[in-house]
Amino acid sequence: MIRAYKFLLRPTVRQTQALTEMLRDHCSLYNGALQERRDAYQHSSKTSIRYGDQSAQLKEIRAFDPERQGRWSFSSQQATLRRLDKAFQSFFKRVKAGLTPGYPRFRGVGHFDTVTFSKDGDGCRWDSTPHDAQTRVRLQGVGQVRVHQHRPVRGRVKTISVKREGRRWYVVLACDNVQADPLPATGSIVGLDMGVVHFLTTSKGEHVENPRFLAAMADELAAAQQHLSTFPRRTRRRTKKHRAAARKVAKLHAKIRRRRLDHHHKTANELIRDHDVIGHEKLNLAGMTKAPAPEPDPEQTGAYLPNGAAAKAGLNRSMLDVGVGLFLNILADKAESAGRLVVLVDPRNTSRTCPLSAGGCGHVARESRVTQAEFECVNCGWSGNADHVGALNVQHRAGLVLCDDA
Repeated sequence: MIRAYKFLLRPTVRQTQALTEMLRDHCSLYNGALQERRDAYQHSSKTSIRYGDQSAQLKEIRAFDPERQGRWSFSSQQATLRRLDKAFQSFFKRVKAGLTPGYPRFRGVGHFDTVTFSKDGDGCRWDSTPHDAQTRVRLQGVGQVRVHQHRPVRGRVKTISVKREGRRWYVVLACDNVQADPLPATGSIVGLDMGVVHFLTTSKGEHVENPRFLAAMADELAAAQQHLSTFPRRTRRRTKKHRAAARKVAKLHAKIRRRRLDHHHKTANELIRDHDVIGHEKLNLAGMTKAPAPEPDPEQTGAYLPNGAAAKAGLNRSMLDVGVGLFLNILADKAESAGRLVVLVDPRNTSRTCPLSAGGCGHVARESRVTQAEFECVNCGWSGNADHVGALNVQHRAGLVLCDDA
């Protein structure tokens, strides 16, 4: 298995300055390579520049500018060029698929936050041997930086990334050959119904409440954003007060993100510990949170009919606050590490089907979903909580998938 470990760095003042300069110079390399590709395309649509062409120029670039480009790792600069090449590959893939292309954009220094070293020992070295009870990572051009290693690293360190989040610095280790650590079997299978009112409901009838982290801090966040918006455009990014206001908004968003991650990890751990098989719906999250298409008014040119965009925007905000996709990814990773099985089932009519596993008749009808929280079968009269019904049907379908695989 491949696993990632994220640890807090504790750099000195000089090391912090060097890390900032490393991000700045890699950002400059990224933007310069992007500009070269744009110029080549504008000069001739048949001229294309690829990663290999730009990587071959690195030696000359480092010799021409030894103070800004020559001091950093060659492999990290190659990783930055590969990052740009990947952005272009995704762009052309979206063009061919008929989607919104999204041409790669130039990155500001404040928005270029990660530098990757493609191999441990090439421009960086993960030193797990404690020095004065401190683990260290060696970075070319920066030195030995102390690391707050809060858990052991398993497997072989493959790549090392340095990431800036606000005023904090982190090191991210990607390790392969990580062995699974199976948990004792419980013989339990459970179905999950993800929602907005409840974060999730299990087939056993247990509800996990939705913490609504974004809504809980909405007033404080709105006040910080309003304060930031009071600065005139001409003074933005130029005054100390504006930078402080921007950091305040970023700090609040980071706090919300950390709370959401902590909640998701703890909830996933409980599910993994108590159940051998976990079933959930295969959701199209991008489609579920998509804004409704505008409806032109056939009787008036240039006018549009009401399409419920405002109400859908509120629902989308609530769904994104839940973080369903993030939670399901965490659940899948933890299940793989613990030797558990996660089963994805067809989501169609899970909340409209009378559950056979609970003594229902299996009848499917839209009218059976009386309200958001109530279910009453129009065929047999079986009634229950609508979210619990969805979880029961997910559990039943997950069991059928296991039987078919067997």
